[in-house]
Amino acid sequence: MKKLFALIFAAVLGCSLFGFAACNSEKTIVVGASQTPHAEILEEARKEVEALGYKLKIKVFDDYITPNTALEEGKLDANYFQHTPYLNTFNEEYKTHLAAVTKVHYEPFGVYGKDVTKEDYAANKTGRTILIPNDGSNRTRALFVLRDEGFITLTEGAKPTDNLTLKDIVESNGNTVKDIDAQTVAQILAESDKGTLGVINGNYALQAGLRAENALAFENAEGDAAQLYANVIAVKQGNENSDKTVALVKAVLSKTVFDYINATYNGAVQPVFTLTA
Repeated sequence: MKKLFALIFAAVLGCSLFGFAACNSEKTIVVGASQTPHAEILEEARKEVEALGYKLKIKVFDDYITPNTALEEGKLDANYFQHTPYLNTFNEEYKTHLAAVTKVHYEPFGVYGKDVTKEDYAANKTGRTILIPNDGSNRTRALFVLRDEGFITLTEGAKPTDNLTLKDIVESNGNTVKDIDAQTVAQILAESDKGTLGVINGNYALQAGLRAENALAFENAEGDAAQLYANVIAVKQGNENSDKTVALVKAVLSKTVFDYINATYNGAVQPVFTLTA
C-alpha cells in the first residue's frame, strides 16, 4: 500500500512540476492551421476528434512558414494549411522532413480587382498592374491563371508542376506583374490604383472578406488542378501512421466536415475527398 501511495504521489508531483498538460499530452492532438478556412474546418471536426478519444488543440498561424517549422521542431502533431507542391518546395528549400497524409479540400484561385467591373475585365487585358503570390508553387499557379485569362504568355512547355518565376513571362501584353507575399496581396490590392488586379489564394480572399461571387474569374477547377493543389494534412515524416494521425484524418474526412464545407463556403472551398460507408 505504501508503495502504491508513493507511485501515485510521484505521478501527481510530476504533473505539478511539469504541468498537467504534459501528463495529458498523449491524448491531445495539436494542429497548426491558417484561420480561414482551415481552423474553421478543424473546429467543425472537434467533436469527431473527441469521439475518438482525443482532445484537439488548434494553433492559428498567419503565414506559410512558421506552421511548417513548428511541425519540423515537434511543436505540432500536424498542420493543415498548404498543398503538396508547396510542401515539397518547402522541404527542399528549408531541409525539413514533412509528409502529406491526406487531401482535404481545394481552394480555386480567384482574380479580384480594384474597382474593376466584369465588363471592364473582359474587355481590357492590357496595361494592368497585377499582383500575385511570390512563393514558388503559388506563383506558378497564379501565372497559369493569368495565361489562361489572356494577360500573359508563358515560356513554351511550361507546366503547372514547374517552379516558374516572372522571367518565364515571354509576353506581358503591356501588363506589369508583381509577385509579393501571398498574405499581403488582398491588402495591397485594396490600397492600389483603380484597375489593379490581384490573383489571391482562396483562404486569404476569405480572410479579407472577398466574396466568391465578386471574383472576376476563377482558376479552372477541371482536370488535375483540384487534386494537384488540394490542401493537405501534413505531419513529420515517420508519424504518418501514428495513432494521433489516424484519428485526425478519420475525423477530418467525415461526413460532418464534408457537409460543413459544402454548406459554408459557396464554392470558394470544395471538398476533394469522397465519403466512405
